[in-house]
Parts: sequence; C-alpha cells; structure tokens
Amino acid sequence: MTVTLTDSAPPSTADLLTGVLLGPEFRREHGFWQRLISTEPFRRPAGGTPEERLELAYDRLRILNRSLDSGARLAADLRALAALHAWLGPVDPALTTVAGIHYNLFLGSLLDHDRAGRRDLSDYLSMRRIGTYLCTEVAHGNNAAAMETTATYDGERDGFVLHTPNAGAQKFMPNTGPAGGAKSGLVAARLLADGTDHGVRLFLVRLTDDVRPLPGVRVRQLPARMGSPVDHCLTSFDQLFLARDALLGDGEGVGAQGEFRTGPGDRRRRFLTTIGRVTPGRISMSACAAGSARATLAVAVRYGGHRLVSGSRGTPKVPVNAYRTHHGPLASAMATVFAMSLLHLRAQDRWESCTDESGRTEAGTLVDVAKAWITWRAREVIVQSRERCGAQALLENNGMTELVTGVEGAITAEGDNIALYAKAAADMLFAADPGRESTAVPGPGDLSDPRFLRTLLAAVRDTWFARARARALRVPDADALGRWNAASGPALRGVEAFAYLQAAEAFSDARSALPEGAAEERLGELERLFAVEWVARNSGDLLAAGFLSRDQVESLAEAAEELVATVAAHAQELAASFALPAELLADWPIAGPGYADAYDDPRASWHAGGGEAR
Repeated sequence: MTVTLTDSAPPSTADLLTGVLLGPEFRREHGFWQRLISTEPFRRPAGGTPEERLELAYDRLRILNRSLDSGARLAADLRALAALHAWLGPVDPALTTVAGIHYNLFLGSLLDHDRAGRRDLSDYLSMRRIGTYLCTEVAHGNNAAAMETTATYDGERDGFVLHTPNAGAQKFMPNTGPAGGAKSGLVAARLLADGTDHGVRLFLVRLTDDVRPLPGVRVRQLPARMGSPVDHCLTSFDQLFLARDALLGDGEGVGAQGEFRTGPGDRRRRFLTTIGRVTPGRISMSACAAGSARATLAVAVRYGGHRLVSGSRGTPKVPVNAYRTHHGPLASAMATVFAMSLLHLRAQDRWESCTDESGRTEAGTLVDVAKAWITWRAREVIVQSRERCGAQALLENNGMTELVTGVEGAITAEGDNIALYAKAAADMLFAADPGRESTAVPGPGDLSDPRFLRTLLAAVRDTWFARARARALRVPDADALGRWNAASGPALRGVEAFAYLQAAEAFSDARSALPEGAAEERLGELERLFAVEWVARNSGDLLAAGFLSRDQVESLAEAAEELVATVAAHAQELAASFALPAELLADWPIAGPGYADAYDDPRASWHAGGGEAR
C-alpha cells in the first residue's frame, strides 16, 4: 500500500495519517459519504420519540438511495458498503442497520444469486419496496444450518409452500414492522422436494404492504431493544404459497418431472454460498465499529482540550487533558483505534484479493477474527471515551449514548463474537501440527524495535495454542466435546493474540508506506504503544519462556508511560486525521469550545444585568 494524494499542496501530517486510516483511495471511497452526512437531512435532530426516530431512519434511507447513481452498484461494491457503515454508524445507527440489511444482505444476495439478470429489481432499487433478510430463528442463531422453517415443493401448483412449524422456528429480529412502508424479504428455509431435504435455500417473499402483513405472513413486534430504534420483529409463515421463481440460485430448481436439481458442491458449501453475504456484512460491522470508535474518541479528545479545571492552588486553570489520569486512557485508546482501523483494511484487502479456495478460507478466518476483535475493542474505546467526558456524555444530544449501546448490536450481528472466535480457534488448533515448535525464537531484543515487539506478539500466540493442544491431547479422542472444552479456553486466548499480531503487522505495513517525516513518526509511536501494552499484559509468560529478561519486564511500565506521554502530546492532530466533517462535530455540543452555550438560559438573571429572571 502506498499513500498518495492528488492535491498540489504538500499533504499535512493529518492528511497522510487519514490515508493510512481510510486507505490510499480515501477521497474516492469515502468522500461521497463524508459529504452526505454533512447535508441537512443527516444533521442531528433535536429529541424525538423512538417511533419518530425510526421513521426518520427510513426517510433518510430513501434520501440516501436517491443520492446514489445505482443501488445495485453499491450492493456489489464491498468497499462502498464498508464506507457506508463507517460514516453512517456515528450519525444514525438505526439508518445504518436498515441500510446494511437492504443493500448488502437483501439486494446483494439477489444480485449474487441472479447473475443472469433475469429478475426485475426495480421495486428495490427505487425503494418502492424495502428489502429485509430473515435467517436467524428463535431457537437457531449461530447454528443457522439447523433452522426449521420449511419450503416444500408442491408439484400440482408448481411452487413452494413456506411454513413455520413451531415457535422456535419463528424468524427472529428482521426489520419487518410497519415503519418504512412495504417490505419484501429473503427468507432462509429448508427446501423439501421428492421427500428429500435439500438443505437451506433463500426465497424471495413479499411480506407486507404499506399498512400490514400480507396473507400467510404473521409479524409481531419484539420488546424494545437497547440502543437505537429498529423495527425488529418475530415473523412466521402459515402455509404461504410461493411461485417457483421465488427460489434464488443459478443452476438449481425443479425439473419438468418435479425432481429438484441440486447445484455443485456438498451441502455445507451450498449453505455457505446461500448465506455468502454474511462475510461482507462482517467487514461492514468492523468498519461501523471502527468509525464509531473514531468519532467518540475524537469528541473526547476535543472536549478534554477545552474543558478547563482548577490546577494547583494559585495557578491558572488548565485543560483536563493536561492530567495523566485523563490523557493516559485516551492515548491508549488512540493506539487501539489506529490498530482497529488498520486491521479492518487488512482483512478487507485480503478478502478482496484472494483468488482460490484455500486463500478464501484463510481470508475468511481473518475477516471473522477482525470483526470480533474490532467490535470488542470498539466497545472499550467508546465506553472509555464516554467516561472521560463525564455526565455530559450521557445526554443524547452529545452523540455518544447511541454509540455506547449501538456497538453491542455490532458485537452480535453477522455472527456472535464468541462463536466467530471459537470457529477460528478450532480451525487454527486442529489444522496445526501438535508438535510444531514456536515460530518465535527466544533471544535478546530491543523493546523500542517494532520487529522485536512483533516477535513477542507471535510468541504469545504460540504459547496459548501450545497450551490448548496440550490440554486437548490429555482427553480421549472419542470425547470430542471434552477435548474441545479442555482446549477452548487457551485456544480463544490464542485467537485474541493472533488478532493483536495481525494488527501489529498492519501497523508495520502502513508505516513502511509513509515517507520519512512526522506522519511516519506518529504512526511508529502508536505502533510501539499498542505492542508494548499488549506485551506488558503477557510479560509473565514471555519471561518464563525466555523471550524477555527480568530487566526488560521491569522496564515495560516505563516504556509505556513514555509512549503515552508522546502520543498524548499529539492527540489533537491524531484525532484530526479521522477526517470527521465539521457539520457532524457541530451537532455534538461537547465537541466544541462553546459547549456550555448549549445549556444557556436566555431568560436567566445573568442576561438581565443581574436582576430577577423574567
């Protein structure tokens, strides 16, 4: 990756770091979304009930759609989908949710499964009908392959009968409520034909009109969830007949004699193809979490710069950022946010560039791990940023509360994080040679050398996987659950360490693409702080294995403190590299130096020359 800018003026340090955070083509890939959220329809409204905010989200979705040259082009462009989530997430989490469902899961799946272009998509491209996606069931979340909703082929009518057989098979949390107008959905159901279960397929179903569910469809509102309002519902089907062409998929279908033709590949591969849009969804969740973390951290840094507090007795007031107790957590969060952003780009690039099956499997694992690691770290950054802004950050008009709760949705959406870690752990654990030696070799090194720090991060990863393999080998082969339970604790720690190592390598790649100068120095400082803090958390294991000396372990705390001070000194410039539009920040009072004016009372005594309030 090489960071390039087209302006004639020399790029500033913040500009160069923006290219690191958002990619070398950030103006082309992100400029549209930066401009969109700066326009009046996307400015932060005052107050509103949950119902009004939900209607606003759907109104904004239609405005967004009219602003596009092609909704189909957006659905087919992974980077554009990720950018949508990165910029809309901090502005309107409800809008981000319904837009991601419509463009990625719904419209993207239609395009993927109809490459010949035979299906009329005009209703969805114009948003006369909004698309949704019905896969998860009450009793089947991460084990979606076990879902119970059925679509049975009816030869006499030459179509399918969609049915929900029990309460556990109700579709859980699709946005099928009355808000937003008429909706169609892609429904995942088990296809039954010729007395054979052909596995899970997607079916295009008209769900509601502008007022109510259509016959054969039952929609019930779920209890209010935490975070931004979305019309999540329980949806079920009562012997709903679907025409033959409701079934998605090229090369599959029902023949003239009523037999079902199955596409190539085994059942698991066909299922993964059916729900293939989950992977772009995970990349988008990473982008959304990183974008939300950048926004909250930028506000916290700005607020800490103009919130004045009393200094020592007899000294002038100072910004609260002057105190180590305040700027220290924000400096660590800054290193984490850069790591999150870079790991997101690394996973996205790997997924887009893989050309064969083995490469796609490896890239998919990185996407899964990155989604989980980034959304978890985003939660930590957002909560820390909120705390640093005190009680004012608890008020909705200051922009943080929706993001504190909104990140919880990202942690669960497109696959629960623990499930993603567990799958990655199993793949890494059992694909490895149990007798494999560590890829890192103990020996002396310099804690200021990023290469040595990455060696230590690799050693942490290998240590935890070695422990997991040793525990698994103590359990009889016949007890598969017992083996997994014995190994899973340290294996999940190994996956976490793998994520830290991947982020550190992404730091290194990004720094090598920068010219010598201030931007390269700032990124190097963030890189070392990120790695040193992780090494410090694992210093006991590294000392025991001979990777660190006792003196080095004792020096880690001092090294971290020096890096915290260095990063904190440049926090305002680093936050500026997030390239948040001025209009966005203007809508959040605590992001500006005149934040107290938001609470002024025009009828108060201080506006009447000290007299009584009128």
